[in-house]
Amino acid sequence: MATFVLLHGAYQGGWIWKPVRERLAAAGHTVFAPTLDGCAERADALRPGIDTEAHGAEIAKLLEFEDLNDVVLVATSSGGMVMAAAAERAPRRISRLVFADALALMDGEKIRDIVTRPSSIETDLALGPSKEDAASRLFADLEPGVRDWAVDRLTLHPRNVFYQTVKLPSFWQSKWTASVIYCTEAQNPGKPHQERAADALGASWYEIETGHYPMLSTPDRLVELILQG
Repeated sequence: MATFVLLHGAYQGGWIWKPVRERLAAAGHTVFAPTLDGCAERADALRPGIDTEAHGAEIAKLLEFEDLNDVVLVATSSGGMVMAAAAERAPRRISRLVFADALALMDGEKIRDIVTRPSSIETDLALGPSKEDAASRLFADLEPGVRDWAVDRLTLHPRNVFYQTVKLPSFWQSKWTASVIYCTEAQNPGKPHQERAADALGASWYEIETGHYPMLSTPDRLVELILQG
């Protein structure tokens, strides 16, 4: 049995992994799906200074304090950057990395280099879509019941994560066992971006014919690929 830590993306929390978490746990695996600082049920803690590096350090501390080893980190969307930052800080605790339609930025890049569409809502601390925008665009391909469930849990995401460049001085020079899962119907981060990551990491490549939220639209197939490695 394996230990999985599932990392969510922007506007989300650990809740988005519920279908995947339940399936992995039912198969006997140990599963963590933490909500990052300033997100979802932790949105009341939103404040200046939350960025990718802070999120990555938070996950590295989780691995340390829970005494986790041989961990499979799985990340989606902007969680890909958090995964890289965490792995860089705790490489000896990591066995494998899974990029599930995830951003894989190089040192010095930022999300706004890749995802340029303006947010419906933007403040000094956070940004994100309105619930109407999420229902009609972000989650449009989900089944109605699942879509309503997801929209109801949507929260803004710390603004620095989008506008600050990531600091990954050693991640891309290190050797990792990794896989990249590309969702063919997702607009961002897109196939060239994910192919670049797969090439740089020497990662296994998989595709799912779905949108950007495979953990909600095709959880069985996503779990199959996560376990396949």
